[in-house]
Amino acid sequence: MTKEFEGKVAIVTGGGSGIGRATAVQLASLGAAVVIADVHADTANDAVAAIRGAGGHGVAVVGDLSDAAIVDNVVTTTIREFSAIDVLVCNAGIMDDMTAPHEVSDAVWERLIRVNLTAPFMLTRAVVPHMLERGHGSIVYTASEAGLRGSAAGTAYTVSKHGVIGLTKSAAVMYRGHGIRVNAVAPGGVATHLEVSIKSDATGPASVGNYQANVGRVASADEIAAAIVFLASDAASNLSGAILPVDNGWSAI
Repeated sequence: MTKEFEGKVAIVTGGGSGIGRATAVQLASLGAAVVIADVHADTANDAVAAIRGAGGHGVAVVGDLSDAAIVDNVVTTTIREFSAIDVLVCNAGIMDDMTAPHEVSDAVWERLIRVNLTAPFMLTRAVVPHMLERGHGSIVYTASEAGLRGSAAGTAYTVSKHGVIGLTKSAAVMYRGHGIRVNAVAPGGVATHLEVSIKSDATGPASVGNYQANVGRVASADEIAAAIVFLASDAASNLSGAILPVDNGWSAI
């Protein structure tokens, strides 16, 4: 039987662990050649080893995606190794310290926006010309429940994820007539290794904590990955500009 992604090439950022690794492994199991971009060399290489061990094709590119040079390296490596880019999954992200606007430091603000929003933008800018040349492509961003409301994280993280949703919708419109689909998942609570350094005296924990009872069941990384893979697949051929909550109904409350 032909696998869904046979002959296709995917880039997955943050692919060394959590949602990114689960996505990379699922795509590879369905036939895709996968480039894993991650800031941590050990986890990125381990994920590639797992893909290759299962008979798949994978390559790791290590570096901080907030650096334009690393973004360029991801794209040039992908083209050099596999000659095409069919799928881009922008999943890499970091959490803030749950601070409110009056407490957010310049360093936290700039770092969150750079990693969570500017990096996906730069990757999109670098990848789209290759998709336009081929006349097709699928981009999937990992947004967040925080991108749908103001009560799921601190200010910097929340703003960055609202920005990701804006990027999704804008790109979907821009490339609607060019064969490129652009969608996003908005996870709720997920069991991953995302580091959260909460500032104990910040406004966020007390304020946002009032709403946390709505989180519901915490998802596995594989559950979020399955939604990402669906959006990237031909099964979602008429979906573009969609923000898919994968949150056990949190967004419905």
